[in-house]
Amino acid sequence: MPVPFPTAATVNLQPPDADEVELLSRGVVSAMAPPTGITGLQRALVDAIVYEMTGYPVPRDLEPINPQEYAAGLARREESFRTRMVQMMLLGALVLRPLPPVVADQVQAFACELGVDERMLDVAREFAAGTLGLAALDFDRNGYTAEWLPEHQDALHTTTPLAEAWEQSCHDPELAARWCALERLPEGTLGRRVADFYRARGFIYPGLPGSAPPLLAQHDWVHVLADYGTKVESELEVFAFIARANDDPRAFSLLAMVVSLFETGYLRKGAGLFESSPGQLSHQGVADRVADAMRRGARCDGSTDFLAIDWFELADLPLEEARRRFGLVEKSEHARAAGSVGPWEPGGISEFQWRIGEEQARREDRPYEPYGASIS
Repeated sequence: MPVPFPTAATVNLQPPDADEVELLSRGVVSAMAPPTGITGLQRALVDAIVYEMTGYPVPRDLEPINPQEYAAGLARREESFRTRMVQMMLLGALVLRPLPPVVADQVQAFACELGVDERMLDVAREFAAGTLGLAALDFDRNGYTAEWLPEHQDALHTTTPLAEAWEQSCHDPELAARWCALERLPEGTLGRRVADFYRARGFIYPGLPGSAPPLLAQHDWVHVLADYGTKVESELEVFAFIARANDDPRAFSLLAMVVSLFETGYLRKGAGLFESSPGQLSHQGVADRVADAMRRGARCDGSTDFLAIDWFELADLPLEEARRRFGLVEKSEHARAAGSVGPWEPGGISEFQWRIGEEQARREDRPYEPYGASIS
């Protein structure tokens, strides 16, 4: 029987203290741990996320806890808080390959006792069953893009309807002209830096053949705004930031998607352009970087859907002013030490992107300019 949600008079809206952090950690680890015990990557994620989000370290030795005891301990926590806990359990489960069915069942049992209906649990069960094609469909049916409506593309400025959220728009001259105009903005503005970002990497503006889906192009503005490079590891940071900044629980599916692309490889393709590149989250320090990105997303002012913003309305703002508008906080020194870099730093661009950027510059008969970025 699910533990009822608290009333307005009984709800606890205070940050967790050290004792509650231990309780939260016990539940998360108990739910995600396979029969052979929690893996190193799972533990790294729990340690990093709990510390970044609460300021308290996770105790080394955690006693297992069952779903009923855990839910009782969270009786005064509201639905959104409980949902975040289930999503953290799911994140830990989704980094397992293979994902044992018992782990999916464990997370489901905790979610039921907490009264949380997390639709990404369907994806976890399908991964565990090996029905990967069905799981890929469920990302669209149950996740961030589940209710794609025509008005959702207003911020994208496409001139033709998009039947699907991640649909490409490769023959839209008006859209392409809008993006090209960013090159004429003053240096240091958000829009000009996005244009520099594209030119350095040889990215093609939306509306032209070979471009990314307009919805996916929205996240390129976040790379610039939040100061993340464009190697695959940085994509994990960007989508962790985007997912955590949005109070809509369906935004979690964006982080689940990139983990399934870039850690386990359960998904072969995603977001209309990304292709599988497994093992990235397992790299040294990446769990810490993802946790810091989640902290930064959570610290933004209010709930923000960074994929739904009309960025062209903000394009002429100085970059630092745009960051202040969202209440964006700096990266932690710990994340920087773990390898988090911006798009204009060494390591902020991939070898492939550098090469394509050079080729594009030659075609346009201009010097290649990476704006400070380098491969390593």
